[in-house]
Amino acid sequence: MKGFVRAALAAVRPVDVLPSPNIWHWPEVYEVENRAQDVDGAIWSALREEFDWAGRDVVDVGCGDGFHLPVLARDARSVIGVEPHPPLVRRARARVAEVPNAEAVAGPAQRLPLRDATADLVHARTAYFFGPGCEPGLREAERVLRPGGALAIVDLDGLAEPYGPWLCADEPRYNPVDVERFFADQGFSLRRVRALWRFERREDLEAVLRIEFSEAVAAKAIARTPGLSFEVGYRLHVRRKPAGIVLP
Repeated sequence: MKGFVRAALAAVRPVDVLPSPNIWHWPEVYEVENRAQDVDGAIWSALREEFDWAGRDVVDVGCGDGFHLPVLARDARSVIGVEPHPPLVRRARARVAEVPNAEAVAGPAQRLPLRDATADLVHARTAYFFGPGCEPGLREAERVLRPGGALAIVDLDGLAEPYGPWLCADEPRYNPVDVERFFADQGFSLRRVRALWRFERREDLEAVLRIEFSEAVAAKAIARTPGLSFEVGYRLHVRRKPAGIVLP
């Protein structure tokens, strides 16, 4: 998604928060997008196979307006969503107001407002982690993980048709091969997932593509997408924190 990739490319600049051009400005359209994404649960199934969070403490970094918090809370012991944008924090808190084991707090990924070793799973979905420049966020995630815990990054696959080429067309500086190499060098596994996006109305599909891409790329994507659904490729990267002393 174009704004998030720009955030990664600019992450070396001394700023705390880099605005998201979609959910910050069009949260209602993004809500439609969230409901349409992964309607068959392929990402959730893959994530659970990599690290089952049932009965565990979970942190959702860059949780936005908290869409995924209730899903995680169904099985987790506790869930904390961390989000830097105050209007989204308020929306997230409202979403989980009746979910007793979930909450949302304000803070950037590079300075999580959490104590050391308090989470079993740190989950980040198309929120911050897009390769070089995200090292401060990775270090923070590692800090709040308990030994044996896992950091799971769900990111868009820039190599997968059709969404990946649309993404790369909007961000020619974004090289998906380099991003994958970065995560491999950081010790993450890689699992590719195909997820179905399905909308109830054609106008919703078009509205979502228009907030995700430039006008020209959105027009091409809309023209290439008949009907109400299309598949999107994701990368699931997972890195576990050692549970004990690692000998050389």
